[in-house]
Amino acid sequence: MLLAGTGERDLTKLDEYLAIGGYAQVPKARAMTPDDLIAELQAANLRGRGGAGFPMGRKASLIDRASPKPKYLVVNADESEPGAFKDRQVMAEVPHRLLEGCLIAAHAIEAKDIFIYIRGEYLAEYEILQRAVDEARGSSIFEDVEVTVYRGAGAYICGEETALLDSLEGRRGQPRPRPPFPPVQGLYNAPTQINNVCTIATVPAIIELGAAEFAKIGSESSPGTVIFSISGNVVRPGNYELELGTPMRELIYDLAGGIPDGRELKAVIPGGSSVPALTPDQIDVPLDYDSLGALGTFFGAASLIVVDDHCCLVQLALRSTKFYMHESCGKCTPCREGTRWMVQLLERLEAGDGELSDIDLLDSVGDRILGKSLCALGDFAVYPVASYLRHWRDEFVAHVEQARCPFDGESTLEGIVAPSDAHTHHPVAEVPA
Repeated sequence: MLLAGTGERDLTKLDEYLAIGGYAQVPKARAMTPDDLIAELQAANLRGRGGAGFPMGRKASLIDRASPKPKYLVVNADESEPGAFKDRQVMAEVPHRLLEGCLIAAHAIEAKDIFIYIRGEYLAEYEILQRAVDEARGSSIFEDVEVTVYRGAGAYICGEETALLDSLEGRRGQPRPRPPFPPVQGLYNAPTQINNVCTIATVPAIIELGAAEFAKIGSESSPGTVIFSISGNVVRPGNYELELGTPMRELIYDLAGGIPDGRELKAVIPGGSSVPALTPDQIDVPLDYDSLGALGTFFGAASLIVVDDHCCLVQLALRSTKFYMHESCGKCTPCREGTRWMVQLLERLEAGDGELSDIDLLDSVGDRILGKSLCALGDFAVYPVASYLRHWRDEFVAHVEQARCPFDGESTLEGIVAPSDAHTHHPVAEVPA
C-alpha cells in the first residue's frame, strides 16, 4: 500500500509514478466536498502512524474551517525516534505518494499551504523530496497549492508537534503549553493539521479503495498497513510493510530471521526506544494499537528494537536515558533535571559504585518526571527504564551486589558509546581562592 511498485520502477520520477496511476486520486478527492472527504477519512479510521495513534479523520474534523485565517497542513517528517526509519524509506523511494496524500488532505481542510518538516540529517531524502516537489509543481497537479519542504536542524524535540511549529516559525524548537491545540491555533496562530509521513502517504489508498474496503484491511480497530522498522539483535533488520494485527512473533522470527548466533530473546521494545519493553512471553501479540496497549506498552513509531540475552539492561537504560537527557529542550524542570539525575544514578550502577537505595531512588525520580513535564519527552525517558526495573530488577541488583557489571565486558552494548557522552562530562575549572 505504501511501498507498492517501488521494486519495479523508480517512483521518485513523476512520469514513472503517473504510469502506475499516481495522482489519480487527487481529482477524485477534489470532486468531493471537504465535509464529504473528511467523512470518508473518518469512516476509514486511519490512525496516526507517528506514535499517538489518533485517527486522522477525527483530527481533520477538528480544524476550525470557519476561521478567517489561512489553514495549514504540516507533515511531520522529523523521524528522530531511535529505532525508527520507516518515513525515510517512503520519502526516498515514493515521494510522490506522500505528495499525493498531501494534496488530498489539504483539500479536506481547505488548506492552500503545505509544509513538510524534515529532519536535518535526512539530506538525501530532502533532496529527493524537493526534486519531486519541483517536478510536480511544473505540472497541473498542484493547481493553487504551495508545498514547502523545510529542513530542521536535527533536534529530537522537534518531533513533538508544537515544538515543530515553533521551529517552523523560525524560533527555537520548544513545546507550547496546550490548549490552544493546533487545529484551532497552530502554525502562525492559524488552524493547522499535523500528520506523520506514513499517515499522509496512506490517504491515496483510502480514496482509491473507499473507506469501507480500506477498513477491511488489518485489524478492526486499526485498519490498513504499517511499515514496521525492526532493528537490534535480529538476522534481517529492516523495514517490513505488513497489515496491522500481524503477530509480533511472525515479524521477529519468520520475517526478520530471529535472534542471531544462537542467542535467546531477552526483550522487545515495540515502538521505538521511548516505550516500555516486553518480555519473551509477551510477543504472541497482534501488532496493533489496542493489543499492545493492553500489555502496558505503546505501538509508538512501529519500530521494534530486539534485545538478546547478552545485552546488559543497565547499559541499555543508560544509553537511552543519555539520549533523552541530551535531547531535552530544558524548558521544564522535571525533564531537564530528572533525566540528568537518572543518568547519574545509572552511571553509578554500571560502574559498580551503586547501592541498593540507588535503584529505589531511580524508581522515585522516574515517578517525579512521569506526567509532570510539559511534553512527553520526560515520559519517554522514564517508560523504558521503568519497564527494565519492573521485569529485570535482579540485573540492577546484581550490579550492586557484585560491585561491577555482571556481564564482565561481554554485553552486546559493551564499548558502544552513547552519542551524548561528549556532552556528559565537563571539566570544572579550579576557582582561585
